[in-house]
Amino acid sequence: MRAEIVKINSEKPEASLIRYAAEQIRAGEILGMPTDTFYGLAADPFNLRAVERVYEIKSRSRHKPLSLLIESVDQAEELARPLPKEFYALARKYWPGPLTIIVKAASRLPLKVTANTGNVALRVPSSAIALAVIQAAAIPITATSANLSGAAECTTADAVREQLHDRIAIIVDGGTSPREVASTIIDLTDEEARWQVMREGAIPAQEISEFFAQG
Repeated sequence: MRAEIVKINSEKPEASLIRYAAEQIRAGEILGMPTDTFYGLAADPFNLRAVERVYEIKSRSRHKPLSLLIESVDQAEELARPLPKEFYALARKYWPGPLTIIVKAASRLPLKVTANTGNVALRVPSSAIALAVIQAAAIPITATSANLSGAAECTTADAVREQLHDRIAIIVDGGTSPREVASTIIDLTDEEARWQVMREGAIPAQEISEFFAQG
């Protein structure tokens, strides 16, 4: 069965189509969906069967946690334990945008999502479609890239369908990704180190260093 492609305007997402996508996620489906970096696999992180399917679709190691897309700092506070001041400083400057921040997870997050690490990676994307779906679903969504583990990330809906074939039923087509670089990942879970760039992506590590030096 070929994946259904749902075209949504990336600048002015149609409310009815956003609602449809959100309902599918709430019902336990996994959607291929555009973000402000690569296309991602959007699932309900509180639905353990859906989370398991994300790992199966990607052939991803269960030891690797799944990052989450959220709509606001308020939502981050529901998913993480007391957040350090560095978190708020980074969120103010870089969110919405391509910065993923790893913080200590709150107990309400399933261990399957955190891969038993006790940590969670969060990001507010600067993508109208992704934000609208998160708001309509009223839950965070998984953000792992919509590709097979080790394969190239996808920047179009067609590329997602070609790579994942019948592994997912629905792909939201929001056009070509606005950038072809992954988000930068910064870890705030080590109290001694305070912060650490785990992956340099769209935001240069040098810029993060300078940001903290000024602070």
